[in-house]
Amino acid sequence: MTLEIISAHEITFKGEAVSVTLPGELGSFTVLKNHAALISVLVKGQVKYTTPTGEEKSLDIEGGIADVNNNKISVCIY
Repeated sequence: MTLEIISAHEITFKGEAVSVTLPGELGSFTVLKNHAALISVLVKGQVKYTTPTGEEKSLDIEGGIADVNNNKISVCIY
């Protein structure tokens, strides 16, 4: 699936991911391939994702919005 993490200043990451864990307003949640469509408010925490090569990465955020649809995850952070 495709993950895109963007802020007002830059594209932080754009590429393929196997799993993505996001700090949702009601708690952290993980998105895997073929996840149901959703939109979520994100709170202060970490966006964690695993690349197809198995590399695990994380990014501290202050908050944002995540949109999941058709194996594309768009994360707008601030």
